[in-house]
Amino acid sequence: MNQSLEMANIAYHALEEKLAEEIKVIDIQKISVVADYFIIANGKNKNQVQAIVDNVQDALFKAGYEMKQMEGYQNGTWVLIDFGDIVIHVFDQENRLFYDLERIWKDGVEVPMEAEG
Repeated sequence: MNQSLEMANIAYHALEEKLAEEIKVIDIQKISVVADYFIIANGKNKNQVQAIVDNVQDALFKAGYEMKQMEGYQNGTWVLIDFGDIVIHVFDQENRLFYDLERIWKDGVEVPMEAEG
């Protein structure tokens, strides 16, 4: 497994742990130089969004990956976490529907992830 896919996998499971909804991992390597993977998920409210973000950040840090940048944490409506090779977007429900990143990145390839077991 390459490094960016491993990072995506760690982030995916950290999102799952905090009950993030509709987690999508999109491979954008062929259409963007921004990152290899975009991960999009949502929480029910600001507190859950922040808890999800904290868990993802913690899981990737423990695996030895350094966060480059984070935006939107205080508002908790759309938090962007940039780890270089992967960018994680965690929305509240309303903003996820409004911004519809899946539509914008529809040329990317959704990557199925397996639940931990």
